[in-house]
Amino acid sequence: MILLDERQFFQKFITFTASVHQLKHALTNDLRPTNLTPIQYNILEYISINEPAIPSDISSCHQMSLPNTSRELKNLMEKNLINKFTDEKDRRKQYIVLSDEGKEVMNLVFHEVEQILKKRIDTLSGEQLQEIATAMELLQNKVFYK
Repeated sequence: MILLDERQFFQKFITFTASVHQLKHALTNDLRPTNLTPIQYNILEYISINEPAIPSDISSCHQMSLPNTSRELKNLMEKNLINKFTDEKDRRKQYIVLSDEGKEVMNLVFHEVEQILKKRIDTLSGEQLQEIATAMELLQNKVFYK
């Protein structure tokens, strides 16, 4: 077995992550509700995966200033897509979760993404799907962990 050197590994990693971003964009771009800007949709998606989320994490993940993040969160609250609550032990901390309406929006988008993804993988065998699932789990646990 030939082992990759660090440079080759890095190049494969960059190519892989770029492909993931391109696929995510292709899968979700036409599914984003028309009343949401791309950044608002991305924030909703982030919150749906990371509930409860805190504004500073949202800001950091999306490379936005905290004031811009706060403005977008305010817009999402006005659209009844998120709820904020304050930590009872530390009143300075605020947490963001999807509202019922926000969950409904994201469930609809994720359902459509699932249907599109099913079409992309429908020719794969059960063994191939298991290999991919194992590889994704390995990446999640060894590379993408928090």
